[in-house]
Amino acid sequence: MGIKELKSALPRELLASVVVFLVALPLCMGIAIASGMPPAKGLITGIIGGLVVGWIAGSPLQVSGPAAGLAVLVFEVVREHGMAMLGPILLLAGLLQLLAGRFKLGCWFRVTAPAVVYGMLAGIGVLIVLSQAHVMFDSGPKPSGLDNLIGFPATLVQAIGPGTGMQAGMLGLGTMLIMWGWEKLRPQSLRFVPGALLGVGIATGISLFMALQVKRVEVPDNLADAIDWLRPADLMNLADPAILVAAIVVAFIASAETLLSASAVDRMHSGERSDFDKELSAQGVGNMLCGLLGALPMTGVIVRSSANVQAGAKTRYSTILHGTWLLAFVLLLSSVLQSIPVASLAGVLVYTGLKLVDLKAFRGLGRYGRMPMFTYAATAVAIVFTDLLTGVLIGFGLTLVKLAFKASRLKINVVPLAGEKECELRLVGAATFLKVPALTQALATIAQGSTVHVPLGNLSYIDHSCLELLEEWGRSNAANGTRLLIEPRGLKRRLEGRVYTTTGIGSGAT
Repeated sequence: MGIKELKSALPRELLASVVVFLVALPLCMGIAIASGMPPAKGLITGIIGGLVVGWIAGSPLQVSGPAAGLAVLVFEVVREHGMAMLGPILLLAGLLQLLAGRFKLGCWFRVTAPAVVYGMLAGIGVLIVLSQAHVMFDSGPKPSGLDNLIGFPATLVQAIGPGTGMQAGMLGLGTMLIMWGWEKLRPQSLRFVPGALLGVGIATGISLFMALQVKRVEVPDNLADAIDWLRPADLMNLADPAILVAAIVVAFIASAETLLSASAVDRMHSGERSDFDKELSAQGVGNMLCGLLGALPMTGVIVRSSANVQAGAKTRYSTILHGTWLLAFVLLLSSVLQSIPVASLAGVLVYTGLKLVDLKAFRGLGRYGRMPMFTYAATAVAIVFTDLLTGVLIGFGLTLVKLAFKASRLKINVVPLAGEKECELRLVGAATFLKVPALTQALATIAQGSTVHVPLGNLSYIDHSCLELLEEWGRSNAANGTRLLIEPRGLKRRLEGRVYTTTGIGSGAT
């Protein structure tokens, strides 16, 4: 972009950057709290997402920062391994993303079944709601989704008693109500004002006016105090298999969420398309920096990105500038952040979690049958009642089972031919090991002493288990005068293995 074009675009990019900054500010802190981390860690990630990833991103209008989709995973990692281990995990996860981008593997992260992705986000959304519902009443979240669900009545009882729990809860619920009302009734002239900022701002003003003694955000006066540099000694922990698995899971989920968001952003505008491999590499660089500084992991975030596009952004400069505003605000106005009630940010996260449970996407999967809907539900439920990795693996497992059954559809018919005791075993589809029982039953119906033709031209694939079954059946029935004639013409390379005897099985011919 030339100087002239930049000057003409700058006012528009400035406006868009301010809108994105206003959206990102409460979310960065809220997601950090949901992750079991100090709010400043989320702000550092947001700043890196704007100032660093914004420059090198392959999706110029996508905005990167801490994402609700990773909050649950980070919470589990911090609880099991400690905050210090997040740095090495992010460093390795970022390196994996960087290498994946360099080796042009971006497209492979986009082949994940939508039912699994939507189910994963729904499960994460439920976990965020269950955990932040406790925080909204100035209580602490429990270790698991089930514990949060079971323990919520006790949190409510505690909030009703002495203390500030009920006051905090009203601030959180009020924030949610303002966000919902603003989303429904926002005037067109104020469409760029984010509901989260409005809700948090009003809740903060009320809490200060009424001098409520609720928990407030803890942000250091000096941002440098929030940086925990990665220690070389911590890198030795990467030899721990549990740490390696955590890094791989972070890399996979962050990459899938980023590229899903980039695809959605591309559908919102007619400008420059995303380079998914370049975007993946940029995310890797960003997460490596977050690991070095002890911050939260980042992804491309659809909420901020859609706000960026809707505000009129056309270039990457709006993303970069939003990082500048985040940095300036934290450096110059940290005292303002320290007055925000934690319950209000928890309300933002509860509202965000509810939005992640996308029932419209669930109903949309019904167009493709019941199995995708079942996969969505099973993935979400498994994440809530076990953990994120187990739930995602269950979702993938169900997808593979569906694929196996779809790929092994086989029509089997025994068709009489004109000759005496002559028939055709007609196979159409894919003959895999899953169809061995059905093929065995069909062979059992053929009369002894028959000549059986088995043309393979109508098969897309046949594996060795079905081939061995046919050949063994021919040999074992040879004494009864049965002849099996396998005709592989038309199958060619789709055949697994080689047919050693294509005619005369059972008659001694080879």
